[in-house]
Amino acid sequence: MSKSKLKNFLYDHLVPLPPAKSTTAVLTTTVEQDEKENSQYVVATGIDRYDKGDYQFRIDTEVDNVASDSSSTLIPSVYTTRRNLKNRHVQLIGIGGTIGTALFVSIGTSLYEGGPLSLLLSFAIWCIPVFFVTLCTAEMVCFLPTTSPFITLTGILCDEALEFMQGFNFWVLQGALIPFEISGVHTIIEYWNSTHNPGIELGIQLGLYFIISMSAVSYYGETEFWLSIGKVILAAGLMLFTFFTMVGANPHRDAYGFRNWNEPSPMVEYLTTGNLGRFQGFLACLIQASFTIAGPDYVASVAGEIKGEVRKKNLPKAFKQVFFRLTFMFIGGALCVGIVCSSRDSQLISAISESRPGAGSSPYVIAMKNLDIPVLPDIVNALLVLSAFSAGNSYTYCTSRTLYGLAKNGKTPKFLTHCTKNGVPMYCVLISLCWGLLSLLELGTNSSIVLDWIINLVTQCQLLNYFLICSTYCFFYKALKYKGIDRKDLYFRAWYQPYLAILGAICFFSMIFINPYLLYYPSKEYWSLETFLFSFLLLFVDAALYIGYKIIFRTKWRKVSEVNFDKYLKEIEDYEEAYLNSEEYHIDNKDKKQARYWYHRFLNLIVGDDD
Repeated sequence: MSKSKLKNFLYDHLVPLPPAKSTTAVLTTTVEQDEKENSQYVVATGIDRYDKGDYQFRIDTEVDNVASDSSSTLIPSVYTTRRNLKNRHVQLIGIGGTIGTALFVSIGTSLYEGGPLSLLLSFAIWCIPVFFVTLCTAEMVCFLPTTSPFITLTGILCDEALEFMQGFNFWVLQGALIPFEISGVHTIIEYWNSTHNPGIELGIQLGLYFIISMSAVSYYGETEFWLSIGKVILAAGLMLFTFFTMVGANPHRDAYGFRNWNEPSPMVEYLTTGNLGRFQGFLACLIQASFTIAGPDYVASVAGEIKGEVRKKNLPKAFKQVFFRLTFMFIGGALCVGIVCSSRDSQLISAISESRPGAGSSPYVIAMKNLDIPVLPDIVNALLVLSAFSAGNSYTYCTSRTLYGLAKNGKTPKFLTHCTKNGVPMYCVLISLCWGLLSLLELGTNSSIVLDWIINLVTQCQLLNYFLICSTYCFFYKALKYKGIDRKDLYFRAWYQPYLAILGAICFFSMIFINPYLLYYPSKEYWSLETFLFSFLLLFVDAALYIGYKIIFRTKWRKVSEVNFDKYLKEIEDYEEAYLNSEEYHIDNKDKKQARYWYHRFLNLIVGDDD
């Protein structure tokens, strides 16, 4: 690589610049510019494309036979994030960010505490309020797919102070999950080698997250797409493993069926005896479900960087398909672990008590060892490494884009809106990666305690975020009605609203106080100051941020007559209009008329397509 090319590469990827003053939509394709092209363009138009203060234009040199009419690719380029994520990227990012190691490893603890039936019921029941919040998010985000859409809509519909509070809460939620998954990779690798240096892993992971996050969003999307396919393979493979072994396809030729459901019983006692003990076992499983099962966050977080017909096709399709795929995986996973492993298996109990690393605590791996199946445990552990790494990668992206969205809306310092030439908010990425350093706390002797703290913190943040989304939807519904916008004309219209939003808000608000219920237990055995702080401290911090912002900036709760979508709607409408009139649109759709074979449709059902 020549010095000039290296210089241009470093400039494009490592030099953040402020955005242009105008907020026109940005169509993004990878374009190589040099001084010669720029000088020719200045002669032709009188506009300098390297002038960072005003509008810049570039000519797409990668599209052959560019026409000179309105379909030519004269594309406005500003230093902001770019719409370059395809539909298949979005769908797999939604899966990649939601599924970490909890569905395959931590779920064993819930199996022990509640039994197979309690585990299955809790996961199935918790999917219902998650479905409600998915409907609310999908309708709002498909209407206004901007950066950090559900946070931005809180400011538009309710109060800017509430927007600031929700943005901070979601930023902490995503940021705290980065060290959780980094330490998860460490413990998974310990399954093979317990003497390795954890600091090396930490450095390698943070370095890889930095490289991926600093690449153009299309490269991030492609990377996460393939990493998430590993999770789909792992989830599907474990379900197939469950089916084949339960009907006798195992070295012992033992068709064990649902035997483990009755050993000792479908619902086991936890903390106490009798019906109260079985109820507490179910409650413990429900708390685990509220941590494990996530919904629309990750699809919504990428809304500002999706290309194509965002509102009409890509986002509605992504919300529907991602939710039903995740629901199948979560409920299927909860069913399968209860089939392959008894809740009172001696290996499971010792794995939990000893905090065995990686796949060693997974009910699936314990079942494989009980059946004397070789090699498979190592394959599962390898896929768990990819699963944890992929989840951390998604959290890094969401954390940086949340911070960027807050800065774009004037809630955090302006320099955080500066992006590199390829559309990456570098300062936001660097600040977000600092969360990864907290994983050092989890590498000590009390790592399991720190892990519990983070789980409590994340669960409470997630519940509060879902409560705010459902509440915001009620104001969204009211604003549409006031403005005379018929919901039948929306690209995504949820059922039975606003009743499902109200019901969802009640469920999430109630769960905020149910989650740490052991703190209310009469026995002081379950009380600790740390558990109390990580269960409730952030709620007090959120309240303080809301009140403080309101006092300092004198914000007022918006009346429905003051709600104004125009600025953000114009941005997305300009983008979609420019896209539909561009050469890129014709290239993206040139093969739509070609016949697709059955296996194309099957693959699209599993991983999504580009349309």
